[in-house]
Amino acid sequence: MKNTIFEGIKYIYYLSLMILLLLYLFPGSLIGFFLYNDLGKQPNLVSNPFGTSINHFIFFFYLSINGFIVHIKHKKLIYSFPFLLCVSILFELLHLIIPNRAFEFNDLFGNFAGVVSAFFIFNIIKKLKIKL
Repeated sequence: MKNTIFEGIKYIYYLSLMILLLLYLFPGSLIGFFLYNDLGKQPNLVSNPFGTSINHFIFFFYLSINGFIVHIKHKKLIYSFPFLLCVSILFELLHLIIPNRAFEFNDLFGNFAGVVSAFFIFNIIKKLKIKL
């Protein structure tokens, strides 16, 4: 049962990476197209003062937690952290050259903060489990 759950998380992680690649590299907002029939409109999934950057934080937090769970089994958590950090920065930087996309520091910060937050929370939980 435990291996089945782990395998499911692993597939969800890799599928999420592919979805992220598609959403980030598509010239326009696919989610905006599906929700509003407008490739130029970014959806604000969570109402907040930071705009759509919170969406970036949430997705990268979710992706990072899944990545850390997948890599903890092989004791390679430290390898997934730099990978996810680089992906969070590189994908936003690619918006400088992708048509109909715009680089935004707030989005870059949201990506980065999602990965770093997940890393710290995951490590705190891991240390608490070891002490128990």
